[in-house]
Amino acid sequence: MTKRVLVVEDSQVIQRLIEVCLRPAGFDVEMRFDGPSGLAAVGECQPDLVILDVGLPGMSGWEVLTAIRSDPATEDVVVMMLTGDVHEAVRREASERGANAYLAKPFRPQELREMATSLAGPSMTPARATS
Repeated sequence: MTKRVLVVEDSQVIQRLIEVCLRPAGFDVEMRFDGPSGLAAVGECQPDLVILDVGLPGMSGWEVLTAIRSDPATEDVVVMMLTGDVHEAVRREASERGANAYLAKPFRPQELREMATSLAGPSMTPARATS
């Protein structure tokens, strides 16, 4: 079974890097560029995992996370916070606000892949090469 990942990230470069890391591992990857559209997509596409940048236009990642956790329809969605801020206080805040994981930018592609696979749950089907 293919797992769906929603990436809410305003940098096209980071979006592309995440996509290149996750698609070959069998993930279906959807992208959003800002907080409001990311929050709307959580309810629409029912992702197995949300990778959520902290610094987003329109609505911060923290605000999106709070909205996800306060809605009974989305409160159990798995969320990985992604940020360039490596301070321990940010990691603690992510945990206190209900994030399932935290990953600092820049990240290692293998680390992202392993974390995403672990968070999205078992039953991942690797993508097959087509000729």
